[in-house]
Amino acid sequence: MKTRIETTFDTLRQAGKKALIPYIMAGDPNPQVTVSLMHQLVEHGANIIEVGLPFSDPMADGPVIAHAAERALAAGTSTSDAIAMIAEFRKTNTTTPVLVMGYLNPVEIIGYDKFAKQCADAGVDAILMVDLPPKEAGDFPKQLTARTDNPMNQIFLLAPTTDAARRAKVIENCSGFIYYVSLKGVTGSAALDTQVVREQVAQIKRETDIPVCVGFGIRDGVSAKALGAVADGVIIGSELVKNFAGIAADDTLATEQAVAALLAKMDELKSALDTLD
Repeated sequence: MKTRIETTFDTLRQAGKKALIPYIMAGDPNPQVTVSLMHQLVEHGANIIEVGLPFSDPMADGPVIAHAAERALAAGTSTSDAIAMIAEFRKTNTTTPVLVMGYLNPVEIIGYDKFAKQCADAGVDAILMVDLPPKEAGDFPKQLTARTDNPMNQIFLLAPTTDAARRAKVIENCSGFIYYVSLKGVTGSAALDTQVVREQVAQIKRETDIPVCVGFGIRDGVSAKALGAVADGVIIGSELVKNFAGIAADDTLATEQAVAALLAKMDELKSALDTLD
């Protein structure tokens, strides 16, 4: 049984299109925004949505997303709350894949089986735990895809510094798509060399048929188009999330303006990807 993510990439491939995958932090700038924003992202071209699970020590994230996690936590958003938001989204959208991205500490506390069941019950389609290396994942990836209630994918990261042995291990354990980190550094870093990324993605694609999507450092339609030309999709986070910086949780007008700016960026990215030959 194919997951929603696998079906989405099949459909995009047949249409000659690339996936646009926006990232938002659950509960940022307040818990009331997230579900509505997810629906708006779909309306503005999102093929898959990546939802961040708030965590106090997000080691792979730069200051923009780290501060987003702080805002979400300050607003009272827990891991379970974030998953409940996805369940609410699923009540009226049963087709758009949703990926959750987070860190192992809350999962260790909840328990792997319980966490996986919570995600499956909510309609989550894939799990990315940044600090879960494939060699330590055990049977967890296979347990996700083998679920009969709601099969899910386990997403792993590859980076410019990944050696051949680890790359092979990721390819062996990953499903849905491979998340390629476009640069050495944290989310939102600026030093993006699109030519180097294109070469690295091409190398990965010679070794596997699993779709490869690129994230970290994509800021505009130009960079999205350059990487979309070789990858199967692009992931954008900090450039969207930064719109919520400095907004008070109860400032309705500022929040509405931030959402409008975020969606305008989505339109720019979607237009750029749609112009790919």
